[in-house]
Amino acid sequence: MTTTHDADRRPPTLVLVHGTNSSSVLASGLIGELTLRGHRCVGVDLPGHGRQGFYPRSYQAPQDIEVLATEPSPLSKITIDDYVEHVVDVVRRARRHGPVILAGMSQGGVTVSRVGNAVPDLLERVVYVAAYCCVDLPNLTAYLETPENGDSLLPRVTAAMVADPAVLGASRLNWRSADPVVFQGVKEALAGDFTDEEVGRLLNMLEPDESASIPLAEARGEAHTWGRIPRTYVRLTQDRLIPPALQDRFIEEADRLTPDNPTDVRSVAAPHVGPFDRPELVEIFAGLFRR
Repeated sequence: MTTTHDADRRPPTLVLVHGTNSSSVLASGLIGELTLRGHRCVGVDLPGHGRQGFYPRSYQAPQDIEVLATEPSPLSKITIDDYVEHVVDVVRRARRHGPVILAGMSQGGVTVSRVGNAVPDLLERVVYVAAYCCVDLPNLTAYLETPENGDSLLPRVTAAMVADPAVLGASRLNWRSADPVVFQGVKEALAGDFTDEEVGRLLNMLEPDESASIPLAEARGEAHTWGRIPRTYVRLTQDRLIPPALQDRFIEEADRLTPDNPTDVRSVAAPHVGPFDRPELVEIFAGLFRR
């Protein structure tokens, strides 16, 4: 039988958690580069995403926008507890083979913090890549109202929303819209210096539905659990969805909560969606494996 002590001698496994309306495919480039260097990596598809992703019939071409606004979504029944349970299971399985580094991107930071609260002894490090790292305020939504989020271009993205999340129970965005306002909004908020062709590929990797309950879920890292885990925050300095000022607030709050466990901060000149196989990001993660 493999003991925890034996597992600690083995190389770590990086477990990556994607953000909203997304899947592990966005991190596939990073996973590929790190795997080619000999590192163990796995991208998690949260419940209702990736291979379990839901694409309404009305989302297909030709689209029926009226029906798309009301067609029920199975993600309306998915909660943060479902996300946490799923990721904890992945972490436990990976931990049998060595230490685990758990990383989250964007809204994936909510799940990372909750998993850190649940199983701190199974995690070697938590990593936030321009991700929500809630400490002082209870949930993601509360941070949207802070001054540090004032420059966020999130409304440019939500222009693609075609249903009322309060009614549908899911945030449904029409990434396949031909509206040039939506295209340009996504480019400016998420993709920065991407070419139009690259933005087009990005839109086809995003998923229409996301559980509407996640931004309202309790998301604070707790000092006696999550706060004991070494953490890294990767600031994306060209991010216009989660502005650098808000990223800095997350870091400052975390450091106040756990002054004896300060955040390891890295900065990369990249927009919200990377891409995550940018050489600078690959080097940061490769360095975490060597620590």
